[in-house]
Amino acid sequence: MSTSILITGCSTGIGYHCAIALHQAGYQVIASCRHLKDVAALQAQGLHCVQLDLTTSESIQQGLKETLDITGGTLDVLFNNAAYGQPGALEDLPTHALREQFETNIFGWHELTTLVIPLMLKQGHGKIVQNSSVLGLVAMKYRGAYNASKFALEGYTDTLRLELMDTPISVSLIEPGPIESQFRDNAKRQFEKHINIDDSRHQASYKKTLERLGTSSPTNKFTLTPEAVLKPLLNIINTNKPAPRYYVTQPTYIFGFLRRVLPSQWLDKLLVKSN
Repeated sequence: MSTSILITGCSTGIGYHCAIALHQAGYQVIASCRHLKDVAALQAQGLHCVQLDLTTSESIQQGLKETLDITGGTLDVLFNNAAYGQPGALEDLPTHALREQFETNIFGWHELTTLVIPLMLKQGHGKIVQNSSVLGLVAMKYRGAYNASKFALEGYTDTLRLELMDTPISVSLIEPGPIESQFRDNAKRQFEKHINIDDSRHQASYKKTLERLGTSSPTNKFTLTPEAVLKPLLNIINTNKPAPRYYVTQPTYIFGFLRRVLPSQWLDKLLVKSN
């Protein structure tokens, strides 16, 4: 029987690309999306796809139940991928917007993961893969909510790996830098929903942020396609002992190194200039 893998956040970007590519390669992929129209679109392409909204316990439980109905009650790999970015200076960010960011990027992942762990322990094997970010290693301006959620994910995943070290479950982080996706479009919607530009001292910078988020082509020369994330995911699936971390894109390697060797004040001077 082929390896089964549940992937969250498959409507676009990394999740969509990985789901399609793994399905074509012969893996038993169960993609999940938040919206029914996206579920239907993937099903029309021949994939198993379930609705799974990480902000509600009922949807998480139902999505996993439908997944296990497809796989016959087992699951080899969980790829936690669904996430979005909430832009804006922290001083301008409503607390409820920060809660929403964590609800999708952390709390939903936690609930799904804790449901999957007993299953993997019972079957005697399993792999949990967390799609993090370079912004889980270093912080950048106007990305505080997303930075915080990914820093939390890094600590969460490191702890989970230690706690599962005496089990047959492996835990790995993939840490991409800029990847081509609809991430900027989603971020722009969240920015306009929650941030009051007119009353902010960051108004001039926000206008530049909106211009960047509204650009259809990549604004960073280091941006790679989602194929870059598929490669380490395949490595994890096909190796007996996956590594704890997989860096993706040059910025992740650069900032990962600089974080280790530079004093915080020096690193801050570099990061404050970053877009």
